[in-house]
Amino acid sequence: MALMKNQTRISHFILLGLFNHTPLHLLLFSTIMVMFLVALSGNGLMILLINTDSRLHSPMYFFLSWLSLMDLMLISTIVPRMAIDYLLGHGSISFTGCGFQILFFLTLLGDECFLLAFMAYDRYVAISNPLRYSVVMSRRVCWLMVAGSWLFGLVDGLFQAIYTLSFPFCGSQEIDHFFCDIPAVLKLACADTSIYEALIYVCCILMLLLPFCVISVSYLLIFVTVLRMRSAEGRKKAFATCSSHMAVVSLFYGAAMVTYMRPQTYHSSKQDKVVSAFYTMITPMLNPLIYSLRNKEVAGALKKLLERCPCGGGQE
Repeated sequence: MALMKNQTRISHFILLGLFNHTPLHLLLFSTIMVMFLVALSGNGLMILLINTDSRLHSPMYFFLSWLSLMDLMLISTIVPRMAIDYLLGHGSISFTGCGFQILFFLTLLGDECFLLAFMAYDRYVAISNPLRYSVVMSRRVCWLMVAGSWLFGLVDGLFQAIYTLSFPFCGSQEIDHFFCDIPAVLKLACADTSIYEALIYVCCILMLLLPFCVISVSYLLIFVTVLRMRSAEGRKKAFATCSSHMAVVSLFYGAAMVTYMRPQTYHSSKQDKVVSAFYTMITPMLNPLIYSLRNKEVAGALKKLLERCPCGGGQE
């Protein structure tokens, strides 16, 4: 009887958050908010430049604009809620709200996994088969790749959100995290989650390892192609076009694999929070910087935009 009472369906969870109210944590919170604003402005500017400058109307930048949109949505799913909870001093989130946060977060995470794989394939075709690039990477193919990324991400997000919240929750309602992350939520379940953890590993293989294999094979073939180039300038240009994407892949996949491909028993709340902060806040902020700092075309588009803007001093 007592067990039945303890398993009464709860109406909300309590997110314990990332920071407390010490001076050091207040400084860290302020830093996170600056990073959030940088991520919003950087990704928003990238989308604007790609859509307004005809020189950036190529498959590579088409995918990059979608990556920027996904980063915007990802950081907006997590940071505003975390900031409100911190400022108000409580982190109550409804059962339904937690489900939607899991859905949006995992959908966007899955989207990025597959989109990064398609971006690697795009670079492979551009470098290894430039004469057929416009045919292989046609506008229709690019839209199908983006649609496929969203579809795979949405299916994964729906499955995991529904399955996670189907468990009975009893006892503590406190989630030791700053958002509804599945490993943290599962710790509150008063049922055996071992089968579900096995299913999570299967999902991780599909959503992380398969796209990562596509990326690895694409870059291996690119490397072989570059080594066969006679022109040193051509090799330098080929590596330059791939270096930004490789940096983004390393940041994103490294953090995601550490979080979702470890057994539940190896998860610690402090470590999970730090790793989660990395790919939900730091990576979305760094992506537009990585793609713009070494990209002359993006820099040229930004200069052109500033010259057209009256406040930029480009018009007399």
